[in-house]
Amino acid sequence: MGNVPQHVAIILDGNGRWAKAKGMPRNYGHAQGAKNVETICRAAYDMGIHYITMYAFSTENWKRPQDEVDALMKLLDTYIASCMKTAKRDNMRVRIIGDKTALSPSLQEHIRELEEYSKEFTGLQLTIAVNYGGRDDIVRALKKVSGKLADGSLDPEDVTEDLISKNVDTWDIPDPDLLIRTCGEQRVSNFLLWQIAYSEFYFAEVAWPDFTPQELQKAIDAYGQRERRFGKL
Repeated sequence: MGNVPQHVAIILDGNGRWAKAKGMPRNYGHAQGAKNVETICRAAYDMGIHYITMYAFSTENWKRPQDEVDALMKLLDTYIASCMKTAKRDNMRVRIIGDKTALSPSLQEHIRELEEYSKEFTGLQLTIAVNYGGRDDIVRALKKVSGKLADGSLDPEDVTEDLISKNVDTWDIPDPDLLIRTCGEQRVSNFLLWQIAYSEFYFAEVAWPDFTPQELQKAIDAYGQRERRFGKL
């Protein structure tokens, strides 16, 4: 078997279509997809993966029907609450990235509690993207940098790729080695645009609720067979 990626990013796609195919409402698919997060996280860590970043709710998802958005927010709040026990049991650190200001005050508070509670855990480092967009991430990073330029604490010559990397939401973890998207779609949908510049891509045909540890292993095996050149001939 080839190398195991240190950081895997996953676009959790297909919950609604999976549910529809079973004659169930879309929200049922989202609920089943949420249950699969724990399964895949534990399998990933057992495989030697140290970082997982999951795309749970994008900046564009607010355009979905209001009842679906409300259900997703409720599901996320429930997951965050239950994640306390999971984090402790699995020694897992959990962080939420994205623009959290648009979330309800109670959800923001639950996120703060979980992040504080799990910050010292040294097992799998799970990052969940909520109200996240890759372009928005870059814009927010540039606002931080521009503020320092405006007050004179930063010289324009000091604006580098490394500086931008230190101001995006994932500033303290490595960029993804592998990006997985489920349900057969082959696009990145505004996810981690800055961070995936050199990532390998893997597109799984199965929807997220059917993405098993065996499917994850297939992605890892495919990654291990690729030669990572990083621009070299």
